[in-house]
Amino acid sequence: MTKYFINFLIIMVSLTFLGGCTKENGDNEKDQISQKDIAYLPQNDAEIQRYNIEIRKKQTLQRFPCDTISLMEFVLDNFPEGSYLVTEDRTSTYELAEPAVLYYPSDRNYVFGVVARSKPGERLIEVKNIVGYDQSYIDLDSTELGTAFFYLVLFKCENGFFKVIWETPIPSHGGYNYISIQKWHRYSIDFIKTNFHYAQGVGNISYNYFLVDGLEKAPHLLMTYEGINFKRTIADVNYDRYPDYFEHIYYDDGSRITPSDSIPFIWNQKDSVYQNLFNKKHTRPY
Repeated sequence: MTKYFINFLIIMVSLTFLGGCTKENGDNEKDQISQKDIAYLPQNDAEIQRYNIEIRKKQTLQRFPCDTISLMEFVLDNFPEGSYLVTEDRTSTYELAEPAVLYYPSDRNYVFGVVARSKPGERLIEVKNIVGYDQSYIDLDSTELGTAFFYLVLFKCENGFFKVIWETPIPSHGGYNYISIQKWHRYSIDFIKTNFHYAQGVGNISYNYFLVDGLEKAPHLLMTYEGINFKRTIADVNYDRYPDYFEHIYYDDGSRITPSDSIPFIWNQKDSVYQNLFNKKHTRPY
């Protein structure tokens, strides 16, 4: 009798364990399905964004017309589904991620922002997957994280409401770092620098937008970069208001990297390309 009782207990314990596993697996599967639904359903994603904005509102002690929260709402309401106001890369783990927003110092009614859009037909992007050093590998990632298209956008605040003045593509898909305003002192021209990590080359890439025709006209793009064996710097080769650049050449013998030469590129206004000063067939778009 005792033997049968022990066998009965073993069977009951086994059934209980299996039932618990089944429930746990079911819950995990449900969570995975739920996350997948959100990744492919813009409406659900928009609800989450609105909830997060409301939390931010409650935590903000002082607000003003056309503040960053208002800009986040404007992007959510007026840009295509799956669009996000990007955040800056954090310099420490305990630092809050700040939105990639820059108020123009000379007139704070003008606001620059970095916006990322999801590629139509793919899963929605997540900001955490496109910001930071490790995220600059996203072009090589085999997982389905979606494809981000970055834009630099100039907004203007009028009577407490935003409107878009212009937007221009940023030719990168991940690894965003920061935005800043710089001045090309040669001609006192402001330019907006959007910086991206480039982990493959242990360096960084900057997409610089020069306001050569004023604030409300579309800017001029020049790419610069720097890494362990590559470098491109802003220059003024032909003395006009369009920035030129030097492509620095390095010699790498496997044990040491040394500077070798530099090649000037100038902006060809007629063809809208950067052109090698010594070889006109050698061109670059920006």
